[in-house]
Amino acid sequence: MSRTDGSTYAPDPVPAPVVGPGEFTIAAIGLDHGHIHGQVGGLVGAGAELAWVYDPDPRKSEAFAARHPGVRIARSEAEVLDDPAVHLVAGAAVTSERCALGIRVMEAGKDYFTDKAPLTTLEQLAAAKDAVARTGRKYAVYYSERLHVETAVFASQLIAQGAIGRVLQVIGTGPHRLGSGRPDWFFDKERYGGILCDIGSHQIEQILHYTGASDGEVVRSQVANYHHPEHPELDDFGDAMLVMDNGATGYFRCDWFTPDGLQTWGDGRSIILGTEGFIEQRKYMQLGEPRSTGGHLYLANGEQETAFHLTGEVGYPYFGELVLDCLNRTENAMTQEHAFKAAELSVKAQLHAVDLTGRG
Repeated sequence: MSRTDGSTYAPDPVPAPVVGPGEFTIAAIGLDHGHIHGQVGGLVGAGAELAWVYDPDPRKSEAFAARHPGVRIARSEAEVLDDPAVHLVAGAAVTSERCALGIRVMEAGKDYFTDKAPLTTLEQLAAAKDAVARTGRKYAVYYSERLHVETAVFASQLIAQGAIGRVLQVIGTGPHRLGSGRPDWFFDKERYGGILCDIGSHQIEQILHYTGASDGEVVRSQVANYHHPEHPELDDFGDAMLVMDNGATGYFRCDWFTPDGLQTWGDGRSIILGTEGFIEQRKYMQLGEPRSTGGHLYLANGEQETAFHLTGEVGYPYFGELVLDCLNRTENAMTQEHAFKAAELSVKAQLHAVDLTGRG
């Protein structure tokens, strides 16, 4: 796990198997983003067996195999998709190519688990919805800033218990470090989708989830390239305000301005305001405490003011729930409607964003 580079960040596994050996087989196709390791690691921790890996670049497949001993390197995508033993394919392809890969996976009779953002256009969204309806397979999405963060899981549990009453507003920040060595597609807006579609999808998914909304409207969205003229299609800043269908509101900011002196790749935070209290998350670090672990959550309500340190205490139940959903054809981990709605609002936020730096 890298603490300094968000593209390769993958939380340490918290094993919680829900199936026995050989009961749920997975494969990995498309290794363009390092989140694939978090996706696979979470599923393996839930008891899945990793059988195959494939990427058109054999160097990526070989590096993946070195990190996941025992996985077989496929000679082609078809070799993976033709294996009847594979239940689910995880992928972290170039963002604009994730939908097409997912459709091929589902048409092969397998469930699909893609890195966020799951797609980049409304046309892709329509195609993905059609494929889900035709095939009956799942198009699951790795919204890791909620699903693979223990404070985020615990916040959901507190809200479900009524700890802060009805949620009125969610404020999120998603700073990231740009670093060096990013691939060319990362700076091509048609391929990465723009900052609000890409890392903004994490924030919009959390707003939907914590407010309990099923839909929302992007009231205002903005993007900019403030400091990277050498990459004119990069959005290095973006923010948006949403009003949800239940009256709650959301605001988020994401950017590529994490300074080099910070101990981790981004000081991700969120504040969830309820009628009876509030929750604040410091997801990955504690400012001013070098090499601090993440997992800090603060709760204030009518009964208490409490600080929790949750590293290793809560786990990541999403992955086990997803495995069981695939086997039982249920929707306990995340509904398909929710996964697609977060993607839809992210694309709309990007499409309607005002460019604060005057790009065309």
